[in-house]
Amino acid sequence: MPAVVIVGAQWGDEGKGKATDLLGSRVDHVVKFNGGNNAGHTVVIGDEKYALHLLPSGILSPGCTPVIGNGVVVDLSVLFEEIDGLQARGIDTGKLRISANAHVIADYHRTLDKVTERFLGSRKIGTTGRGIGPTYADKMNRLGIRVQDLFDEKILRQKVEGALELKNQILTKIYNRRAVAVDEIVDELLSHVDRLRPMVADTALLLHEALERDEIVLLEAGQANLLDVDHGTYPFVTSSSATTGGACTGSGIAPTQITRVIGIVKAYATRVGEGPFPTELFDDDGDGERLRVNGGEFGTTTGRPRRCGWYDAPIARYAARINGVTDFVLTKLDVLTGWDRIPVCVAYDVDGERVDEMPTTQTDFHHAKPIYEYFDGWHEDLSACREFSDLPQTAQDYVRALEKLSGARISAIGVGPDREQTVVLHDLL
Repeated sequence: MPAVVIVGAQWGDEGKGKATDLLGSRVDHVVKFNGGNNAGHTVVIGDEKYALHLLPSGILSPGCTPVIGNGVVVDLSVLFEEIDGLQARGIDTGKLRISANAHVIADYHRTLDKVTERFLGSRKIGTTGRGIGPTYADKMNRLGIRVQDLFDEKILRQKVEGALELKNQILTKIYNRRAVAVDEIVDELLSHVDRLRPMVADTALLLHEALERDEIVLLEAGQANLLDVDHGTYPFVTSSSATTGGACTGSGIAPTQITRVIGIVKAYATRVGEGPFPTELFDDDGDGERLRVNGGEFGTTTGRPRRCGWYDAPIARYAARINGVTDFVLTKLDVLTGWDRIPVCVAYDVDGERVDEMPTTQTDFHHAKPIYEYFDGWHEDLSACREFSDLPQTAQDYVRALEKLSGARISAIGVGPDREQTVVLHDLL
């Protein structure tokens, strides 16, 4: 059985958690392959709402094995807080498995993240301050601490000493902060060992063996295509690979084992943090705030209000190309109820020239102005729709227009936050 990848096709917060949860009862393993607790998924099941930050959405599906892959950076305190919160609500977390090769966020990573952002001032990236970037930087600089290192105190201490040798110089001499004690970090990390040990595994082998048994493996990205460190709106991106390619490196699954890629897109667009956003609404007419309130556009992890704008077809096509998207899931169509006309960005004006695809350079994308086509809206409540024919004709026309503009078929449509509030056009597995 091939593996299936779910990726965000915009700037994140598209509803990947709901899409993963929708398939959770039909898959055997759900793998988080990148990022950390700098992003979250909100999943609504009946009257219950779950905000997940570090754990894969599959943790909510009985019988599914949730996996934190080697491409993730793990804050152990956050991990166990999240597990405790779910267990208190009756969720079984006993099947969770964590890669021995995943990197660990230490307290000095969080400190460096926060002071660096403050130091950058107006040039800040807009990070969540949770130590994600500095942890990935240590990984690439070969100064990182992996989960497996916690089981050998001698190695752990050597690695912490090596990392702090330079970092303490930076903290004290550049940022005027106190030096971090090696013992402080080692003791804190070792305090998690007994609870962590039963969860740790060679997850690449575990997933390979699952695929050999014809089990279904679903890989879910954190963040999204335009926040990918290589293919996103650099430098206003995350520090990991949030694309289909990242699914392979972040899990240990071979590219040849992936045959379906599901891209998640909102019926409009949002982003958090800094960086270019061509269709952003600045509330000259109140549409941005209306989208924000109607869509509940506040960060699952940070609570920050999201920047809101209209659907951008060129970036959807870009995501389809980069990730090999076979199916789109269109979420939050219900949020657009009540508009008489709905704009869709179909191209850009860059210094007076029409550009139909994602501009090559950061400068051009920063100066890109959206070229809109307008579609008739609807005023009917969509929340009870379960078949495509249940949607108002203008909503059907809007979906078909987005499908034609976006580079892959739309196979499911979200019409509300609950897992049942979904119109399925094509089977996703």
